[in-house]
Amino acid sequence: MNTNEEIKEMVREKYGAIASQPKSENASSCCGTGCGCSGAEFSVMAEDYSRLPGYVADADLALGCGLPTEFALIKPGNTVVDLGSGAGNDCFVARSIAGATGHVIGIDMTDAMLEKARANAEKLGFANVEFRKGDIENMPVADGTADVVVSNCVMNLVPDKKRAFAETFRIIKPGGHFSISDIVLVGELPRNVRDEAALYAGCIAGAQQKDDYLAVIRDAGFTNITVQKEREIQIPNELLARYLSIDELREFKRNRVGIFSITVYADKPLSQGGEEA
Repeated sequence: MNTNEEIKEMVREKYGAIASQPKSENASSCCGTGCGCSGAEFSVMAEDYSRLPGYVADADLALGCGLPTEFALIKPGNTVVDLGSGAGNDCFVARSIAGATGHVIGIDMTDAMLEKARANAEKLGFANVEFRKGDIENMPVADGTADVVVSNCVMNLVPDKKRAFAETFRIIKPGGHFSISDIVLVGELPRNVRDEAALYAGCIAGAQQKDDYLAVIRDAGFTNITVQKEREIQIPNELLARYLSIDELREFKRNRVGIFSITVYADKPLSQGGEEA
């Protein structure tokens, strides 16, 4: 079994490679990591950002699984932190809402992604958008910095999700909130799918059960936990057949195991006594 540090290094290497790929290659593969789907027209994650204000095509690598900024209730002047900011796509959309008086901080652990994001921000002349190198389990962000936290299909890649959501709680101001899109499971995936490294780095094998995922958020201290959007990910047989035998595939379908993209909202209470935002 891989250790947490080995998993992080694997993810870092995969997403470093993705940073140099065109969006079309990411979107046409099963998970943006070159694991391939035998030509299938299939993208597990991506939703269309192009209609959103602030959209920057050069920052869109088709790696998300939702549109968290659309649900994040960002206001002009807010400080927004994006966890796993990649090339800056969600940061630039958030900046269009927070405006010139707002401040947007992207956190990413991959040098190639940070370089791409910073180049995009410089080209756009956005002085109030910055990108910091860091680990979501130990963020380079002061306590109570963010009015709003967003993240797009990143928490499923973090080995220690309890630590990651505790850190998210720490950096949000009392009365602030987050809106996070992610991949979760309903029912158990076969072990050989969960253990496949290419899927872990790009798609589903790092995902938690939906109920467990929401419990981690609750245990971190968040309140008013709400699933804002949910959609089932339809995985074609030709992808599953790469990892499952015929009998395993039949069992998978019979058990109706579900893989879902969810966008979750939660508040940080105004006080530790439980008063809600």
